Amino acid sequence: MSRIWKAISLAIVVMMFTVIAAGCSDGSSNEVNVGIVLPTKDEPRWVQDEQRFKDAIAETDYTSEILFSQGSSAKEKENVETLISKGIDVLIICPQDGDAAAAAVEAAKKEGITVISYDRLITNTDAVDYYVTFDSLAVGAAQAQYLVDNAQGTDVPLYLYAGAATDNNAFLFFEGAWKVLQPKIADGTFKIANSSEAETLKDTADLSRDQQSKIIGQITTNWDANDAKNKAQTHLTAVSDELKGDVAILAPNDGTARSIADVFGSDSEVSSFLVTGQDAEKASIQYILDSKQSMSVFKDVRTLVKDAMGMAVEVLDDKTPETTGSYDNGEVDVKAKQTDVIVVDKENVKQELIDSEYYEASEFTGLE
Repeated sequence: MSRIWKAISLAIVVMMFTVIAAGCSDGSSNEVNVGIVLPTKDEPRWVQDEQRFKDAIAETDYTSEILFSQGSSAKEKENVETLISKGIDVLIICPQDGDAAAAAVEAAKKEGITVISYDRLITNTDAVDYYVTFDSLAVGAAQAQYLVDNAQGTDVPLYLYAGAATDNNAFLFFEGAWKVLQPKIADGTFKIANSSEAETLKDTADLSRDQQSKIIGQITTNWDANDAKNKAQTHLTAVSDELKGDVAILAPNDGTARSIADVFGSDSEVSSFLVTGQDAEKASIQYILDSKQSMSVFKDVRTLVKDAMGMAVEVLDDKTPETTGSYDNGEVDVKAKQTDVIVVDKENVKQELIDSEYYEASEFTGLE
């Protein structure tokens, strides 16, 4: 009888071991290697990024989970904490607010997680390991150069708009643009129409952060199309007819550019306008084809996602990621990998966006 009980006991032990092992195996299969936090699902750009991250991770031996902050720094921190609890080794995060995101990434860093700031720089913390970005100064410079190259005559009314004051990229875009525009403001090519702070500083080539803040405080769109529309309407209502006619508009991105273009296009006193953008959103490409928007700075998200995921995989493989520069985030110089940008207008839109298979020709009308 004792032998039978021993056999039964052994069988029970084996069964228990099998159940425990199966449980461990299930937990391992659900492990998340790379956590990704993006700002919002309400903008086409970030939805595109989501799919491209999914495609990129599928080509590796690792797993990822993507969460959206929906414009809330509190939700962003909650997302990071959720991913930490799932055992991530690498965090890729595009901050809603560069300063506010510091607390979230510091929590990740305490757990030994490598932090990659994606597209927007997280500021005033030493908890950021790497930064993957487009050359933001080059974006602003390209927008401004387009206005310089295409403006006609002198005293051309210049309307300045910027992104959110909470986004370090907004400052970099504006800094890049100002360096190109300022000499042309000083020599009378352009006349500032909508910022008293910019007018006061028109002879200052290199703006301090505080000086930039004063200007951006007057012209911020908060990256919001409705804010941009309201601000443009307010500005056009306030100015005299001499600040209308043929005008130039520095709009920070495509979403705001379309709203601003709609406002300026509906004002009978505005004869023509140049308006910049960035991101090459589908809606803005159609606006460009319809001559409602002048240009967009094309940032090939495929390349940026590839760079970010490639960096994450190198970290997971215990390798040192390649970088091409660094950015001062107010606390440390963050090693960065930069991706080039391309100016797109009606002349080259087919070559850059259709022939490269970024978009399909069937998605647009008016392509030549």
